[in-house]
Amino acid sequence: MNRITQKLKFLADRKEKALVCFITAGFPTLKATIPLVKEIEKGGADIIELGMPFSDPLADGPVIQASSQLAIKNGITLDHVLDYVREIRKHSDIPIVLMGYLNPILHYGKERFFTDAVKSGVDGIILPEVPLEESDRFLSLTRKYHLADILLVSPATPSKRIQNIDKVSSGFLYCVSTTGVTGRSNIGDIESYVKRVKRSAKNNSVLVGFGIKTPADAYRIAQYADGVIIGSALIQRIARRDSTQKIADWVRRMKEAL
Repeated sequence: MNRITQKLKFLADRKEKALVCFITAGFPTLKATIPLVKEIEKGGADIIELGMPFSDPLADGPVIQASSQLAIKNGITLDHVLDYVREIRKHSDIPIVLMGYLNPILHYGKERFFTDAVKSGVDGIILPEVPLEESDRFLSLTRKYHLADILLVSPATPSKRIQNIDKVSSGFLYCVSTTGVTGRSNIGDIESYVKRVKRSAKNNSVLVGFGIKTPADAYRIAQYADGVIIGSALIQRIARRDSTQKIADWVRRMKEAL
């Protein structure tokens, strides 16, 4: 078991729900990432999802798109991202998932990227643009290096396809709350949707992301899911330059709601 699986099992044994916090690497400055991770972990985050900025992030809404654009303007590279993970590993064992897109990885070198990722201390990968049918391109590498290969399902995903995605995925199943991009506010009939996913997914924990903005949202979803993933709402607080202490306090309220 890698750190993600260990953490989720630990939480399940304690009947706790997981809080995953997404931040964009290199945003709002290159030097901000590591202090933010430290404070978010202090606030109670169970897993860190570190976004690898890309110029055309198809799954991301305007908030995360804007953060990626600024990070790119700041000069962020995959080398920076992996350096952040190495630095975090000097003081923390919190599970770290990298989320990003194919172009930068292919430019870096696919084999080299996965080799360097595991050496730096990465635990899992999310590639939103890679569908089930294309996942074989990376499964051999994620399995070779014992990285979680986290795939996504949405309200439009048929139950049989959820079963097939669950068989391929590892770490957890990323359950997108709505069709569309990150940050959307309209979370629909989450109860029946998550229950349907959990009936179909027998191998992985089911964590829900996209559009979770408040402790009330987190509480509501945690009644059915194994945890929540928070991104845009956190990026908004970082964008308005809230202090790291304020951000940690906000994360703590989200965790308490779970």
